[in-house]
Amino acid sequence: MSGHIPTLADLGDVSGKRVLVRTDFNVPMEDGRITDDFRIRAALPTIQWLTERGAQVVCASHLGRPKGQPNPKYSMDAVRARLAELAPGVDLLENLRFNAGEEGNDPAFVAEIVAGMDAYVDDAFGAAHRAHASIVGPPRTLPSAMGLLLQKEVEVLLGLRNDPKRPFVAVLGGAKISDKLGVVEALLGVVDSLVIGGAMCFTFLAAQGHAIGDSLWEPEHVDTCRRLLQSGKTIHLPEDLVGVDARGEFATFGRNVPDGAKGFDIGPGTAAAFSDVIMEARTVFWNGPMGMFEDPRFEAGTRTVAQAMADTKAFTVVGGGDSAAALAQFGFADDVDHVSTGGGAALELLELGDLPGLEALRGAPNAA
Repeated sequence: MSGHIPTLADLGDVSGKRVLVRTDFNVPMEDGRITDDFRIRAALPTIQWLTERGAQVVCASHLGRPKGQPNPKYSMDAVRARLAELAPGVDLLENLRFNAGEEGNDPAFVAEIVAGMDAYVDDAFGAAHRAHASIVGPPRTLPSAMGLLLQKEVEVLLGLRNDPKRPFVAVLGGAKISDKLGVVEALLGVVDSLVIGGAMCFTFLAAQGHAIGDSLWEPEHVDTCRRLLQSGKTIHLPEDLVGVDARGEFATFGRNVPDGAKGFDIGPGTAAAFSDVIMEARTVFWNGPMGMFEDPRFEAGTRTVAQAMADTKAFTVVGGGDSAAALAQFGFADDVDHVSTGGGAALELLELGDLPGLEALRGAPNAA
């Protein structure tokens, strides 16, 4: 990645100017109520920076997947009400994804949302990996900058990629190796060791010749996993597993899962071994749970890793998504150094070193 990404200071005097701020207010909702306003609060430092300097802030965000059509279920009304409590006087546009031009990056929709605006700020890290209208469109014509949240994410994640304190350990979990193959390959060039749990471990175990029973795996990626295991890099895989046997009853296994049985979490021996790796590191990046932690029977592996992330003296970064949810569930969210607001964006930035949203900002009229 090369070229200057403008920051808020690069906007110059914003007094009296209307500033469009692309936020990530894609908050969890239940029965029309916000269940967690973390993403709204995360945007407040940028909003306050602008309003304190006399700007009129207009926020814009997507919410859910309304598929390019207005849908009352995804209305911004509840978000607008909460924003009014936290930042009085700040406007919020209707859900950007009510217009198909948002995801289609339609120039006509870009023109609609920038009409009457004097400047643009991107503070939506969770959407910065998408080349959508509100992300890549405004910097083509408006003086633009990254907000404080986006700036922090970029500094932390590119710091991991380019200059981590060593040993640097990456802990990856979640369901599918196919979703993370690119980042696994990129991280193997940077980390000192890779820890793999979650259902994605079964494709690696199969590549080693272990029986995996009826556990979730991706046979089309076995050869790739075998190649990664033979790369000479240190890759830690589970030594024991827990799940259900052929009768559907809770069971523990070694590295081999019997026919008809399914693995749903790393076992206690593995959880302890993974914790040791984390505790010996100086930098740790974690993305993806170690098992199906939503079920109390299979939460122990993820809880143990979360505990290690909280206890280690290493610089710790958690890559959003389910990992952040697990941290919050187990009460450790305040005990890590950085919790990313975007799981997919964090992985893509680590993998590629750039994002469409950042590239767009570097091309803004004031970016030279």
